[in-house]
Parts: sequence; C-alpha cells; structure tokens
Amino acid sequence: MSTTRKLRLGPLPDTQTVKLAFTCSVSLKADLDRYAALHAQTYGEAVDSATLIPHMLEAFMAGDRGFRKGPTAKVVPPKPT
Repeated sequence: MSTTRKLRLGPLPDTQTVKLAFTCSVSLKADLDRYAALHAQTYGEAVDSATLIPHMLEAFMAGDRGFRKGPTAKVVPPKPT
C-alpha cells in the first residue's frame, strides 16, 4: 500500500480531554438526571448525566446555525500566574 494514498477516514482527531466544572440550577440538574434515566431506558445502558453533558453540548453547538456561520476565532487560554 502506498504511503501517499489518502484514506476516506482521514487522520484521527486529537482526543485530549479537559475537566470542566460548572454550576447549574437545581431544576436543571433534575432535568439532566431525568434525561439520563430516559436515555438509559431507551438504549439499555446506564449512564449518568455528567457523561451525557459533553455530548449534549456538542449536539447543541453543531445544530446552532448562528454559531456555525459566525466568525471563527482561536481561543487562547490565559497564561498561569
């Protein structure tokens, strides 16, 4: 196999993760827990709301036309002090 051939899949994305904590209302937490329970019932695999949140955010951002059409700006993390 030629090393110059390009595969349909392409290079795999960087899968680094970062831990992010946030504060939400009690009612939102209850809704997230209810969603996780419904997801587990629907797909037969237990999952907690914290595991679903990144996937929910990705789906939300992918479906937000204003965000997708907006200018792309590289976010530079603040330097440690």
